[in-house]
Amino acid sequence: MNSEKSPSSDIAAAENARLGAGFIRWGTGLFIFGLLIGYGPLLHYMHGALEEVGPAFLHNVTLWFGCPWTLSVYMVQIGGLGMIAVGVSLLALARDGHTRTLSGSERGSLGLCIFGLIAVFVTGYPGYFAVNHFWPSFYYTPLQAGKNVWLALQGVSIAFYIAGVIFAFNVIGRVSHQYNAIETRRAF
Repeated sequence: MNSEKSPSSDIAAAENARLGAGFIRWGTGLFIFGLLIGYGPLLHYMHGALEEVGPAFLHNVTLWFGCPWTLSVYMVQIGGLGMIAVGVSLLALARDGHTRTLSGSERGSLGLCIFGLIAVFVTGYPGYFAVNHFWPSFYYTPLQAGKNVWLALQGVSIAFYIAGVIFAFNVIGRVSHQYNAIETRRAF
């Protein structure tokens, strides 16, 4: 393999490393934010439900899902950790010289992940109160229309995050195949 690097490969390596560092920085910040918003469910469990709890809710409830904000808390926490893993992978590959020029969707993967996790917080926490304004006590009664709207908003938010992770994985998948090509050449 030629040990000289072209200017375009240096640019691609820097671009891949910047993307990886961005994933690590934002992933760590969002993970910490997820830990902080985790106090919402804790306070909810200490205080109790904000509205009357209906029999249908009591029939189908578990401790962890007795609080409406649990999904958004854990999605932000797990999503932040996932972003850190993507970032470390991208940095390791860039460090070893395994890079390619990024496509537009791959460059936008970090933004999609950030948007998705912030949106799942907004739709899960403040969005809960907005939906509750139109369907009072929708979560605890439960009122299916309100619950469907609220969960759909969170689902769309999570879909943005998933799209970002898929685009980032495309980068990891494409450049990690270079390891196989190098090992094959060394064998001959």
